[in-house]
Amino acid sequence: MGKILVTGGLGFIGSNLIKLLLKKRYTVLNIDKITYASNFYNVREFKDHKRYKFYKCDLNNEKRLKKIITKFKPDGIFNVAAETHVDRSIDGPKNFIYSNIIGTFNILEIIRKYKIKTRLLHVSTDEVYGDIIKGRSKEADAYEPSSPYAASKASSDHLVTSYVRTYKIPAIVTNCSNNFGPRQHPEKLIPKLVYNILNNKALPIYGKGKNSREWIYVDDHCEALIKVFKYGKIGEFYNIGSNYNLDNLSVVKKLLSIAIKKIKLGKNVKIKFVRDRPGHDIRYALDSKKILIKLKWKSKINLKKGLENTFNWYFENMKYYTTLKKKDITKRLGIIK
Repeated sequence: MGKILVTGGLGFIGSNLIKLLLKKRYTVLNIDKITYASNFYNVREFKDHKRYKFYKCDLNNEKRLKKIITKFKPDGIFNVAAETHVDRSIDGPKNFIYSNIIGTFNILEIIRKYKIKTRLLHVSTDEVYGDIIKGRSKEADAYEPSSPYAASKASSDHLVTSYVRTYKIPAIVTNCSNNFGPRQHPEKLIPKLVYNILNNKALPIYGKGKNSREWIYVDDHCEALIKVFKYGKIGEFYNIGSNYNLDNLSVVKKLLSIAIKKIKLGKNVKIKFVRDRPGHDIRYALDSKKILIKLKWKSKINLKKGLENTFNWYFENMKYYTTLKKKDITKRLGIIK
């Protein structure tokens, strides 16, 4: 089926994508610089697979990156690597500039300079569109990022499209809604809530819990990425979403309804509203008609089933948390102070 290079494959989306690519009989090379969000537990199921290899590589190490790409000669590159947590981008934007913008630039430059014959799929986010109070964002809508994270992703998207036009690099950009599912780092909302439920801790929610997100199960996202890679049109953008929005407070309530069927809730498992973060967008929502109509793709796993799968995975894989740095867990999973 061909050779695929996945950047950031020790992370959440990357590891789930690799699992699916191997199932579809691709040969996969995973490169990851191994940050706090990387976890070898994520790839334990296929780490010895004959069609899988891993190299440690920072996208900012252009020399090493060039050596890997020119030697592997991938038929496709899925650029999934990114700093993604909005809170961290507010605390310290610099890492986001280097990872999300300069890292993408280095990939593009290597493809350009060394005439690498590969198809690039650049994975981005719905956050580049900014606050969408009404309606849904379309691919042609202007970018209005609110956070340093979203701005860094918007910048990388523009870089990719400029290289398509100027240098004829065969690349496509995808913008996806909020992912959830197995293997997600517990700084994100849903795994954080699951961890706290399982460990008898309070459930911190920003503001009044009314911030709305469009939720998509990670397997659906990965299926869409492969479909866009195979059949998408060079130079175009594809929104990937479930068309289903839910506010954060409702997410907590749904998780609690799942949890009480499996465990006895501890006395400390209660919703705790905390001070909102700066510049917090109220709502994200995507118009995904393009991928639905042109590529015949749509999400298959509804929120209820996805949340059940997610809760069960974390319940059965608590080792996942023991492989993370204790200091980081303490800082990110407790009640926000």
